[in-house]
Amino acid sequence: MANIGGFLGKVVSEMRKVSWPKRKELTRYTVIVLTTVVVMALYFSVIDLGISSVLRWFLAL
Repeated sequence: MANIGGFLGKVVSEMRKVSWPKRKELTRYTVIVLTTVVVMALYFSVIDLGISSVLRWFLAL
């Protein structure tokens, strides 16, 4: 049990050293991540649609 207490104490100590982002930075990073996810989802959707169309055309021959 002493090992767990020591571990948690070290965790708390390290968490105090963390440089947390400010609200403005956090909002900016969140917008960047969400935009990237949406763009990549659209990109892969278009690629998937193209591959599906080519395969449907090829199989219809």
